[in-house]
Amino acid sequence: MITEWILDTLIRALAVGTPLLWAALGEIYAERSGVINLGVEGMMILGAFFAFAVAHTSGNPALGLLVAGVVGGASALLHAFLSVTLRANQYVSGLALAMFGLGLAGVLGRGWEGIPLLNTLPEISGLTYLGVVLAVVLWFVLYHTRLGLVIRSTGEAPAAADALGVNVARVRYLAVVFGGILAGIAGGFFSVAYRPSWTEGMTGGTGWIAIAIVIFAGWDPLRAVWGALLFGALYYLSFRLQTWIAPEALRMLPFAFTIVALAATSRRRRGEGAPEALGLPYASGEK
Repeated sequence: MITEWILDTLIRALAVGTPLLWAALGEIYAERSGVINLGVEGMMILGAFFAFAVAHTSGNPALGLLVAGVVGGASALLHAFLSVTLRANQYVSGLALAMFGLGLAGVLGRGWEGIPLLNTLPEISGLTYLGVVLAVVLWFVLYHTRLGLVIRSTGEAPAAADALGVNVARVRYLAVVFGGILAGIAGGFFSVAYRPSWTEGMTGGTGWIAIAIVIFAGWDPLRAVWGALLFGALYYLSFRLQTWIAPEALRMLPFAFTIVALAATSRRRRGEGAPEALGLPYASGEK
């Protein structure tokens, strides 16, 4: 009985952890370049809606995920324009993107609720295993390639990178858009696999948990795998334990643990903290 319960929790943690991992990996690259994007939740919910709409219309959930990635990337492009080109406050821009995404998805999704999705992807699909492979690849690129060095340098010392001929704005644009693509796919997973349907607000705050995983993992793609699995298990248990514990208290469980985890990891050794220039705008030629 206990073994079955643990195995079921692990399987469900993998299912919930899949979108968390994809979104966190994308945000890690964005933040490593020096741009924080608090609009992950907005990009995910837009990805969820468009993935469902395209999958339902075409009968192809894989195409829905592809479109979700495009939508997520386009949303992130808006954030990149505001924060990199216009040098707007990255936190304000990200929050605006989160609210915009939630609002737009809610408006566009009217009339789509309750419609069944005939062709779906399994909860534990190739996207789950691909996410782990992607984490390994992104870790290798970040720490063992010239491209990774360029990305990290734009997040740590953009002036120095600029002096060496690196186009800081271009690197940040590409990193932010890449993060948006992964966030869109993560949201699409919810509507074509985890809960094959469309419901307003169906991502349920997982975008914020993905941002927390980035910090919890120390901006490291491999650590994000374990973070996604842990928070995925907590997210599932918040529903599984409602028989014994008040559901209101359980719904706070993933977010309460997020606060505890962030507090516990707030003090890191030198070199393990946030990128030095994270959240700071930069214009070519500045020191």
